[in-house]
Amino acid sequence: MGWCFFSTFITILVFFSVNSIPGSVLGSKADQECKFPAIFNFGDSNSDTGGLYAFWGEMPAQDGMSFFGGPVGRYSDGRLVIDFIAESLGLPYLSSYLDSLGSDFSHGANFAFGGSSVRFPNTIGSIPLTLDVQWIQFLKFYNTSQLLRKRGGIYRKLMPKPEYFTRALYTIDIGQNDLTAGYFTNKTTDEVKAYVPDVINRLLNVVRNIYSFGGRYFWIHNTGPVGCLPYVFVRRPVPASLIDEAGCATPYNEVSQFFNSILKEAVVQLRKDLPSAAITYVDIYSIKYSLFHEGRKHGFKELIRVCCGHGGQYNFNVSLGCGVSIMVDGKPVLMGKPCEDPSTYVVWDGVHFTQAANKFVFDKIGGGTFSDPPFLLKMACHKKNLQAH
Repeated sequence: MGWCFFSTFITILVFFSVNSIPGSVLGSKADQECKFPAIFNFGDSNSDTGGLYAFWGEMPAQDGMSFFGGPVGRYSDGRLVIDFIAESLGLPYLSSYLDSLGSDFSHGANFAFGGSSVRFPNTIGSIPLTLDVQWIQFLKFYNTSQLLRKRGGIYRKLMPKPEYFTRALYTIDIGQNDLTAGYFTNKTTDEVKAYVPDVINRLLNVVRNIYSFGGRYFWIHNTGPVGCLPYVFVRRPVPASLIDEAGCATPYNEVSQFFNSILKEAVVQLRKDLPSAAITYVDIYSIKYSLFHEGRKHGFKELIRVCCGHGGQYNFNVSLGCGVSIMVDGKPVLMGKPCEDPSTYVVWDGVHFTQAANKFVFDKIGGGTFSDPPFLLKMACHKKNLQAH
């Protein structure tokens, strides 16, 4: 009760404190590219660029090996989809809000945190940084960043301009952990489906909060096919009759599709409720599933088998994950080794995608084919034929 009151109080307080934020939006013509000056991202480990790393302080040494030369807070061998989004918009990679070392927030911030969910988790050892908490962090970031800007000097260079908050692209990629948490606590598919509407409502409430704050441009990813990820179907196997031709567990993918159908319907209503917003719904599921179903057509050799791991049919073991060593004769021996060429693999560590797979996903969503409305990423500030979708 106390936490709910505090959260509501902070939201109301900050909302009235930001009335001075310029309310102007981009006055682009329908055929003109948007000039997003910043990105503010909310999500889980699929788009975390350093939050969990800053909190925990340890990552497998193999993470980041293909691009950054070592771990930089990303659960992949290189860049994530959010990195490619930033690149395509001519913006620097997003620094995590929680990372105090060498961060540059001049063009946005990343509030995503590995393991995060929309709802507060009820399992021991789970991550408490829900989407609501990320929203509160965003509010604090706005107030603090603008106070720092007033100091001038380096602070002015490292913090976003106040008008960026109304002109920024707000990206959201979360929900996967809400689904898997249910299965990992032995819930049935019907029980998981039963709480999906609540997850969607909570997600959309954060969008409404951002809109009330002044945000107008939203890029919302649906959730991917969790039934194709070894960390799900190895941990909770299904009968062979429930494995599809791509090697994925159909019950878990059906839940992902159910989540996505509810989300898409809710976004349609949200557009009516927030008439000044440009909200793009992005079908990440279809793109990711195509990698598992026909990835070899796109140059991938290993579709479900894990690049960085150890043991079993899928090179995945819950206890011997990527970068994990065991003691042999008093000496550490690396068991969770990376594959020789991550660019030929879809799955990096059993949970996340390789840089090559992330690039494939971005190339698809950037072109607008999998977006509703079907805009290019660079046109996501526009509204066109929204009522038709």
